[in-house]
Amino acid sequence: MSALKVAPVSRCLDKKMMIMGFEVPDLLIIFLTMSILNFLFGSTSLKWLFVWLPSATLAAVIRFSKRGKPEDYLVHWLRFQIKPGVLCAFMEPTNSNPPPKLNERKNA
Repeated sequence: MSALKVAPVSRCLDKKMMIMGFEVPDLLIIFLTMSILNFLFGSTSLKWLFVWLPSATLAAVIRFSKRGKPEDYLVHWLRFQIKPGVLCAFMEPTNSNPPPKLNERKNA
């Protein structure tokens, strides 16, 4: 009989990729903000005040506000904010007639 072939496999295949405690969408938001601010204020002498301080503040806010939240919290929150204000489980009604109302007493 031939020997059973064994290959090492990672134990956490579903684990989210984290870099320094941030998820990838979080890092994209932080670095996008940093690059836009660097494009606008990079040539000034107060680069640290207009580029680095807001980016570091945004990173700290994201880090502390997402504590205890599920994975992809920002992505789901943005999708919720973009969708229409009223979510309905059913399609629009096919008939346009309003439902019947009870007869109101007429005051004479």
